[in-house]
Amino acid sequence: MSRIGKNPVEIPSGVEVTLNGALVTAKGKLGQLSFKATDEVEMSVNDGKVWIKPCNESKQARALWGTTRARIQNLVQGVSEGFTKNLEITGVGYRAQVQGKALNLQLGFSHDVLHPIPDGITVTCEKPTSISITGADKQVVGQVAAEIRAYRPPEPYKGKGVRYSDEYILRKEGKKK
Repeated sequence: MSRIGKNPVEIPSGVEVTLNGALVTAKGKLGQLSFKATDEVEMSVNDGKVWIKPCNESKQARALWGTTRARIQNLVQGVSEGFTKNLEITGVGYRAQVQGKALNLQLGFSHDVLHPIPDGITVTCEKPTSISITGADKQVVGQVAAEIRAYRPPEPYKGKGVRYSDEYILRKEGKKK
């Protein structure tokens, strides 16, 4: 049984949540996001909270109960505060800079890598070796960060590559004579 699903989703001031059948829409200062829930859960809004409960006691309904609550929580948090992922670049000559609607990455290839920045996402580079990805949609922010990291994932011997700022790289010892 879901313990996450039992808790209601608090709606902060400045955020408006509307239910239209299975469609949940959250509107706040950072934009508008929507999510189509399954028919296995019932949702209601009262007292500034979104309450979610399963329609029946099937295993599928109980599994989607907590998932639906987490998705709605991410919508509300996204339109009110937003989400951020930070990447760090390690390596001699490795750097990044924002050029218009693209991120220019120099990662040791014979060419520069131009990664397009999708709508609703803000990418900033305070230093040439740090990238900050911000947006309202948690899934899109994580996807963009994963795509940038995939160009040159960190390698275990010298640690060169693109990594998340909170990621720990398990280092290996090199060859011995």
